Amino acid sequence: MGRRNELAKRKIYEVLVDGASTGLGDAALYAYVQERCPQVNNKKLVRAALLALTDPHLADRNILQTIYALAIKKRLEDLHASGSETSERSQHEKKASPSEKQALHPA
Repeated sequence: MGRRNELAKRKIYEVLVDGASTGLGDAALYAYVQERCPQVNNKKLVRAALLALTDPHLADRNILQTIYALAIKKRLEDLHASGSETSERSQHEKKASPSEKQALHPA
């Protein structure tokens, strides 16, 4: 199964670089990758982008910036989606009085 994941990651990487090389960016680039690799999700895209950013053979600054921008956007989407509930809870805890905090986190 590890071999299959590696091949999928490599394919996403190749499609990502190919799309960025043709001048696609942001939503158009993500749609291009999704069309060719239906199994892609934000996590897989970010991993493929890291492969591209560390590839010594890929030296075109515009391509690298496009891939980097998309990876950051998708990573932040994941953080926002998973962290929104946590951040709301922590905001409430910051505003809570000491007795409320003790009720939230009993010893």
